[in-house]
Amino acid sequence: MSIASAFTVSKQLCINTKKSCCIRIGPRCDMATANISTSNGHTLPWANEIRYLGMYITAGRHRRCSTSYAKRSFHRSINAIFGKVGRIASEEVVLELVRSKCMPILLYGLECFFLPKSDVKSLDFAVTRFLMKLFRTANYDVIGLLDCCKFFEFTLPSEYLVKKLEKFIVRYKNCSSLHWYFAITAN
Repeated sequence: MSIASAFTVSKQLCINTKKSCCIRIGPRCDMATANISTSNGHTLPWANEIRYLGMYITAGRHRRCSTSYAKRSFHRSINAIFGKVGRIASEEVVLELVRSKCMPILLYGLECFFLPKSDVKSLDFAVTRFLMKLFRTANYDVIGLLDCCKFFEFTLPSEYLVKKLEKFIVRYKNCSSLHWYFAITAN
């Protein structure tokens, strides 16, 4: 009996095999693995990507999340805003709606992961495309989107993620419930 099976039996927990799967993260992520069975005899499938608390975690050598679902939801929420207010609302109103409603969708939980520069640039590009649509231009340099961001005090995801990461680290360091865990595991 595995440690996980022993724990679930001792705590009278049951694993929902319809919603559960296994993922491998680490240097040996590519190696063949044996099937994992529950105490009931059900086999848990192996997956390349799992959804956990709204984040999509991908299998690989390092802990990493997928940003494609976040970008898809971001575009869906922006299109919903444009569908409701269209071109009737001013740019300031639309930007405030996007800042308060859409940016949290795009950046949800990303401070917990190391994002490669390509993913961060991809998030910036998603917002840049929205700005191009809002300001009705197909050329990035025509109106200077960075100047527009400064004028409207609208931050790109790359800047916003730095702030969220700093805030996360401060909270993480100040969390008293984690101090005992690190004290035990350090010994």
